[in-house]
Amino acid sequence: MARTKLRGMTWGHRRAIDPLLAIEPLFEREHPEIEVAWASRPLHGFEFTPVPELARQYDLIVLDHPFCGEIAATSCLLPVDDVVAASGGDRYVGPSLATYTYQDRCWALPIDAACQVAVSRPDLMAALDAAPPKDWRALLDLGAKARRRRLNLAIGLRGVHSLMTFFTLAANLGKPCATDPSQPLTDRATAGAVLDHMRRLLALCPPEALDWNSIELHDVMAARDDLVFCPAVYCYATYAESDQRRPLRFHDFPGPNGAGGSTIGGTGLGLSAHCAAPEAARAYARFCARPETQRIFAEHHGQPARRETWGDPAIDARFGRCYSATLKTMEQCWIRPRFKGYLAFQARAGDMIEQHLRGAIDETRLLDSLQRAFESAGAG
Repeated sequence: MARTKLRGMTWGHRRAIDPLLAIEPLFEREHPEIEVAWASRPLHGFEFTPVPELARQYDLIVLDHPFCGEIAATSCLLPVDDVVAASGGDRYVGPSLATYTYQDRCWALPIDAACQVAVSRPDLMAALDAAPPKDWRALLDLGAKARRRRLNLAIGLRGVHSLMTFFTLAANLGKPCATDPSQPLTDRATAGAVLDHMRRLLALCPPEALDWNSIELHDVMAARDDLVFCPAVYCYATYAESDQRRPLRFHDFPGPNGAGGSTIGGTGLGLSAHCAAPEAARAYARFCARPETQRIFAEHHGQPARRETWGDPAIDARFGRCYSATLKTMEQCWIRPRFKGYLAFQARAGDMIEQHLRGAIDETRLLDSLQRAFESAGAG
């Protein structure tokens, strides 16, 4: 019997690739006529490689939701509304499903859920006799206490990750950035407050914080013995698993106004419109949408998107209670812009905020440049 081969692309971390490799034999046992082969690329490629380009090479694509505007404009992916309906509708944590719903169509199936939350080294927190801070003031107090013991707070602010923290703080302050490029990105008072919060945090972190992305932030917190607490990073729950050198612990985002306002991340599974076997691709997506498949994801370092898995005590325990500890933040997430052209703004804006935090651009010039870039992205 001739087999249909589906080629997929995800990003290169055990949270992303290991669950997909783990379910391959189970899927192929049910569908012996279909073979699935996955490849991976670095996180930067996941964040910026255009989905229309990937859709010409791969049948299955793990993607980020800000691509939805470009996807809708080019019809490079197949809508998956029927797959979502067959899996029980919106049974996903927080606004995970909403992130992939754009112009009345759903363009990807949520398979991984994440947002910016806090992460700590529990052994270092215990040495400081400190509880996880609940707001930004308590965070800075923790940072001052840590400094007296020659310890540091942590954050990852390289490029796009500076923008994500900017977004999260603005939303937490009750003044989220615009998602429509015809509107001002933000008002100057809010932006000034956000940047002040970021600068004050950075002063309590090692200078390398400006060189770290989200994966590197988790890596250094597990490896080094001076990084006590990070208030905002896209959660990689696998760093709380018992096989880590120093398992991390996750907490709700301690924003100036408490836990609300974090910027949602996660991933969705998209099906290429160029796929020569669309029904085979849909069969695979339906398999991924099952609660039992999402449980297998969790058993292989994945970060499932279904609400049932987030509420499962055994899964929660495996990941150091990450899911119960961050659910409040996840449920109150803000969704980034998704208009066609937004990704160009995301790349430029992250670099500009990083340069400001390095002292290379003053605040007025930064905010003027951000607004021009936002308008330009909308006109592109």
